[in-house]
Amino acid sequence: MVDTVEAPSSTGAAPLPDRSVVPPVWGRITNLVVDRGEGSWLVTTDGERYLDYSSGIGVTNTGHAHPRVVAAIQAQAAKLLHGQQNIMYHEPGLRLYDRLSKILPGDGWGAFLSNSGAEAVEAAVKLARIATGRPVILAFRYGYHGRTGQTMALTSAKDVYRGHFEPLPGSVYHTAYPYCYRAPGGSHSPDACTCDWEAQLDLTFHQFVYPEHVAAVIVEPVLGEGGYLVPPPGFLPRLREITRQHGILLIADEVQTGFGRTGEMFAVNHWDVEPDILVMAKGIASGLPLSGIVAKRALIDKLPPGSHGGTYGGNVVACAAANATLDVIEDEGLVANARERGAQFLAGLRALAPKYASIGDVRGLGLMLALEFVKPGEGDGRTPDPDVTKRVQAEALARKLIVLTAGTYVNVVRIIPPLITTADEVDLALRTIDESLAAAGA
Repeated sequence: MVDTVEAPSSTGAAPLPDRSVVPPVWGRITNLVVDRGEGSWLVTTDGERYLDYSSGIGVTNTGHAHPRVVAAIQAQAAKLLHGQQNIMYHEPGLRLYDRLSKILPGDGWGAFLSNSGAEAVEAAVKLARIATGRPVILAFRYGYHGRTGQTMALTSAKDVYRGHFEPLPGSVYHTAYPYCYRAPGGSHSPDACTCDWEAQLDLTFHQFVYPEHVAAVIVEPVLGEGGYLVPPPGFLPRLREITRQHGILLIADEVQTGFGRTGEMFAVNHWDVEPDILVMAKGIASGLPLSGIVAKRALIDKLPPGSHGGTYGGNVVACAAANATLDVIEDEGLVANARERGAQFLAGLRALAPKYASIGDVRGLGLMLALEFVKPGEGDGRTPDPDVTKRVQAEALARKLIVLTAGTYVNVVRIIPPLITTADEVDLALRTIDESLAAAGA
């Protein structure tokens, strides 16, 4: 028999099942039982309000329960819940496919819809291999691309994501991503980064794999789970040149950076880089499961009929949510707001940093922001400090601000506000972070 905890009498709800019914594989940072979301805020079953600067790990770009998205979901759910893509067309899907074919600059793009970020990465890998006739996929250290079989092989952000599951799919290699703060010598600023990632890539081609065997290089334009690493300005343009030189496809994994998160619709736009395949998910449908890839139609049509698919891919209700999400992003200026609020937040964090010796680095792009914590005076001054990181996160939660951790050593606090967040909410979050840093002994 399942134990229960009493729901607050003010709600009039039935008792909730005990939380032990959820398996521990779902590691979580809080024990909150949430009743509803409102914009940037979550409200628990006992009426407590939390400023949610996790956005469901970068999913709720339009905020929680945006009225226009909710209305679109309700209207579609009353008409049709499931229209399988192998059997029929549906209007929300046709409209979304058309919109996604125009979401990147230039003409000739096409799309493929699935459910999760990992599924979309799998589709990108399959497309790259069949289009080039080459077997190898090259990924970057600190990257995160999912936890399915193929995507685990690409992921290297943390050992827990792959360490228990060897052997993993082969013909996957990893090379160095420019981690500017930890680059040896010189400046740690992205504008003057001394990490020689290009020499490491050249070494990869000389030590491990011939470039003519590489089907694709997959890269997060800004690393997510790996620690919100912002690359130097020349990184993506030069990577694009190298891949073209060797006939290698460039896959931009924009699962976390897409749909306005970085202050551009997609992060590659910051550097005017055109990928061969763009992977999208998270912010695409404001919380409903939907993902996809965008590639030139001549490339995407190289997938033979039946070679890839899925029962629920491009679900009709999720497509309706995605169309409404795009409407909100466009009509309400959320990309511009991400730039403005991101600049406000980054400036505020940088103003705080000199007060706290354990803050080693402050970085971000748009509303992807991070504090990296170190042990001052130990080693070269950049020894990761996961303990203070967890304390800061816990102190923020105690003050009703939800932020996440990240990084290989779990020594980064990442801050992911919804794109609808206001200047006043950012100021509140900055005050709360200041108090949390002080309480955590940072």
